[in-house]
Amino acid sequence: MVAYPYAVIMVFCKAPIPGQVKTRLIPPLTGDEAAQLHCELTQKTLQTATKNRLCDVQLWCSPDIEQPFFTLLSQTYPITLHQQKGSDLGERMHHAFCQAFNDFTSAIIIGCDCPSLTGGDLEQALSQLNQNQLDQDTPCVLAPAEDGGYVLIGLKQPQPDLFENMPWGSEKILELTCIKLQALALNHYELTTQWDLDTPEDLKRYKARTN
Repeated sequence: MVAYPYAVIMVFCKAPIPGQVKTRLIPPLTGDEAAQLHCELTQKTLQTATKNRLCDVQLWCSPDIEQPFFTLLSQTYPITLHQQKGSDLGERMHHAFCQAFNDFTSAIIIGCDCPSLTGGDLEQALSQLNQNQLDQDTPCVLAPAEDGGYVLIGLKQPQPDLFENMPWGSEKILELTCIKLQALALNHYELTTQWDLDTPEDLKRYKARTN
C-alpha cells in the first residue's frame, strides 16, 4: 500500500540518444558519455521516486515509449510508461497533468537531471498537496532551482495558464510562474532550492558529491 494512493509522481525523461541529451556537457563529455550520464541520472531519479512507496510513479517518455532504455526501466522499477505529447515543454507538462487528473487528485512532475532532490522532498510536496484543511489549502508546490527555474511542480487540478507563453530554459521561469500564480489567486508552497546538472560546473559538483 502506498502512502498517497490518490497521488502520482510523473518523471519526464528523454531517450538517451547521443548528441540529443545533456548537450551543454558536450564537451567536456562526448555524446556517448553524456548519454550514459543521462541514463545514470534517470535511474537515480527513479530510485528516489519509488523507494519509499509514496505513490504511483509514471515515466513520461520522449520521443516515444518504444525506446529500449524505457523498456528496461519499466522492467526494473515499479513504473508505467506514458508518451509525452506537445510542441514544447509547457504543452507536454500540461497534457501530462490533464491525463493524471483522470485518475488522481494530486500530481507532481519532476525531471531526470536534479541529483539533489530527495525522497524527503517528494514526501513534503505530496504532504502539502494533500492537506485537507481548507485554511491550509495548497493548490501548487514548487521546488525552485538555483538557475531560476524549478525542478518540481505539483498541482491539484490542471492550470493551463502556468504553461502557456513561457520562455522554457530561461532564468525567469520561477519568477514568471509565481507571477501567474498570484494573478490566478493561487497559493503555493516552495520546497528547498535545488540544483540541476546542466553545465560543466554542475558536473564537477556532481562528481564531488558522488565520489
